[in-house]
Amino acid sequence: MSDPYKNVRPYMVECAAEAARVARGVGAEHLPEPTHCPAWDVRALVNHWVLYSSHGLEHRALRTPIPDELTARDFTADPGWAQSYAEQLDRAVAAWDDPAVWEGEVDLGMGKMPAAELAAMIVKEMAVHGWDVATATGQEFRVSEGAGRLVLEVVETHGDLYRQYDGFADPVPVPDDAPVFERALAASGRDPRQTAVGTVGH
Repeated sequence: MSDPYKNVRPYMVECAAEAARVARGVGAEHLPEPTHCPAWDVRALVNHWVLYSSHGLEHRALRTPIPDELTARDFTADPGWAQSYAEQLDRAVAAWDDPAVWEGEVDLGMGKMPAAELAAMIVKEMAVHGWDVATATGQEFRVSEGAGRLVLEVVETHGDLYRQYDGFADPVPVPDDAPVFERALAASGRDPRQTAVGTVGH
């Protein structure tokens, strides 16, 4: 990945802004509703999304573990959670606003991963779970073609690993000329043209 600070970080900024926008469209009435992710209602999905795409993103930049308190928190219990999420996304993105942070490796506690590769994977989480949340709440998650290409690259590179841990279902066929983000969603086991709740991995 050549110069990820220049080639990945702009899509991190873009997807974070879109994630914050979608979060503001999630009402309290949506939280108990089902999602495409098995056994996860909107509340559980949002909590996972908020934890890893904002708090996790910041802690990975800082090379610090995610505190247990955060992994156990119900972020949606705060009526202002969407605004808090937007603010935490800003902090997380700012933590990656240094080319040096993209260098070296991040200790995940069960092995190490190059920081740039891990950052791209978290952007994928931000966008794909953003789509899950948007779809479950009657919204759209919109990304540029460049961001879609990044997500597709991550999905294709790490798809087998995600499927090993039930993170992805089997790929869904889509036309070769489908938009790149739709191809990324399909490669992750999501049907990009389906609006009714079905079953995919998480």
